[in-house]
Amino acid sequence: MELLAPAGSPAAVEAAVLHGADAIYLGFGAFNARRNAKNFTLAEFEAAVSFCHTYGVKVYLTLNTLLTDRELRAAAASVRTASALGADAVLVQDLGALELVRQVAPDLPVHASTQMSIHNLDGVKQAAALGMTRVVLARELPKEEIAYLCAHSPVEIEIFVHGALCMCYSGQCYFSSIIGGRSGNRGLCAQPCRLPYGWGKQGDGYPLSLKDMSLVSHLKELEEMGVACVKIEGRMKRPDYVSVVTSVYARALKEGKEPGEGELQQLEAAFSRQGFTDGYYQNQLGNHMFGIRDEASKGAPIQMDRLSLRPPVPIKGIASCFADQPCTLTVEDDANHPVTVSGPVPEPAKVKETSKEQMAQQLQKTGGTPYAFSALDIQMAPGLFLPVSAMNRLRRDAFSALTHARTQPPARREGQWAPPPPSQNRTTPPGLIVSVKSIAQLTKKLLNRHPIQIYLPLEEAAKHPEEMKHLLEWNIPISVSLPRVVWDREWQEVERQLDVVQALGITTALVGNLGQIQPLQSRGFQLRGDFGLNVYNSQTLEMLQALSFLSSTLSFELRFPQIRDLSKKMDTELLVYGRLPLMVTEQCIIHNRTGQCNCTQENLLVDRTGTQFPVLREPGCRNVIYNAKTLFLADKQEDYQNLGLWGVRLSFTTESPETCAEMAERYWKQTNETPAEFTRGLYYREVE
Repeated sequence: MELLAPAGSPAAVEAAVLHGADAIYLGFGAFNARRNAKNFTLAEFEAAVSFCHTYGVKVYLTLNTLLTDRELRAAAASVRTASALGADAVLVQDLGALELVRQVAPDLPVHASTQMSIHNLDGVKQAAALGMTRVVLARELPKEEIAYLCAHSPVEIEIFVHGALCMCYSGQCYFSSIIGGRSGNRGLCAQPCRLPYGWGKQGDGYPLSLKDMSLVSHLKELEEMGVACVKIEGRMKRPDYVSVVTSVYARALKEGKEPGEGELQQLEAAFSRQGFTDGYYQNQLGNHMFGIRDEASKGAPIQMDRLSLRPPVPIKGIASCFADQPCTLTVEDDANHPVTVSGPVPEPAKVKETSKEQMAQQLQKTGGTPYAFSALDIQMAPGLFLPVSAMNRLRRDAFSALTHARTQPPARREGQWAPPPPSQNRTTPPGLIVSVKSIAQLTKKLLNRHPIQIYLPLEEAAKHPEEMKHLLEWNIPISVSLPRVVWDREWQEVERQLDVVQALGITTALVGNLGQIQPLQSRGFQLRGDFGLNVYNSQTLEMLQALSFLSSTLSFELRFPQIRDLSKKMDTELLVYGRLPLMVTEQCIIHNRTGQCNCTQENLLVDRTGTQFPVLREPGCRNVIYNAKTLFLADKQEDYQNLGLWGVRLSFTTESPETCAEMAERYWKQTNETPAEFTRGLYYREVE
């Protein structure tokens, strides 16, 4: 089982390698999920790859952010360079970035980042079908789900085992961007989940701040499951953190036993938030999983262990020393890299000859190098003298040649990036799309506006078949929307609900996760893409078109000019009204608050300023936290009507049926009335 460590700086690379990592991950260029980490320059990246490969350690490039059309060319150049320098794989979040990598570096392995929110077998299989060789699972999965995926996955499975936990499923958090303009999907999360929140008039607790995870006591179990790689989080952390955490995990893996009390204390001293949690892994959720970085957690400063824990690279050698011919040394590692170097012709011994033992002793002085002889054969004629300096030079030259051989990039094809050709934008105004949480929100007054599409939660539609029959009489196209998170053990209930709606004649679904594509298409459903797919560039639209999507919802983190310039080869839609979703959480913070289910009651999360964020139930006893202010653009239609969109969506969540109808009327009649409190979202301001 591979141990993967973070490297936020050249010093952290050395710390990870010398303390037992089998692989490291790092950022090169500006396109990765930790843009505030020290991303490597070209020279630093090349040096890091060379250093790692000398020790037999792999290097994974992080390209796990959403990319705009204007950034694709620079990203392609970064991938091409990284591949040429010998990077062992690249991690991606963006489907457009995946296609870019396949074009530019077709032989470079691609891993699905945890930012892709993959959490079920169909998601893993879809990633494999798209050409990815490894999937980093969502951190919320318990051991039973992980074991099931490992047993049935066609590709390698990687999981996080140590470090910070996001409150939201990775890749689905918009809290930082909507509140502060810094996008977690763009690598600049401001961590609003670490701030105080409450349920009264002001935030006086930390219901969104999870403790760091630690699965160091479960490594043997994970290895037995078939997990291919365990990953330490922390590219923002210092080298001393990397050295301590990597060494504890490396020892636990090597010795096959749980760490002792002293090592657990080392982990806490390195970094913790009032201790650690394995709650997700054990499927034991609740308030015990939450903590903050207080003074007691900080403890005493830790000192980086300078002692290398990495065993030297074993090599075999043959030294040859005969009269009238240059002496030679051949060394070979276990990766089949034989190299031979030659030195001076030995002299006849005048006073004292050089013995085999002396030559072996001198050549085996490998301290300060990555290498150590596991076998050394000295072939030497008697009566010869070879200076110590010559033997030292022979050893140095051999090791230098071996290092060169070990660090040579593999032969790979290099392709050219082909940007999606521009396509003609729609010239007709976009139609009105309505999504609701409850069938009761679809009143006659609203339906009289004849939207071009209605989105209704699958669970809600299956629960009310009679009402659905009346609704279908309006001859308005209806798609059922699926929750963004559906674990494998929850699919049986989803299948039952799909049976109900299919019997009613509904054959179109709105999906926001890769894991929902294949099972729905296999049942004959046509698909529309929801915002959870994070469509940020034209290349992603091409990918979804190739997957036979009818339409796709564009990311609400884009600005209007960026939306206008997208090459829209398929129908696109945009959210223009409603409370934008900030987080989807595995934790039910409603239950954490009261100790019981209060889904039907109004639940308002309050921050330090008294701002209230509605928290609504999601299938699977999950929550979605929505923005305090409602997105409102009814008076700005001239700004989005000429963007080439197929539709604009009114997303109704907490609104009464009367409010839903009133808002549909406002958007239909294009009135200039505005609500008392609203937001324009991110369409007019730059998102970092």
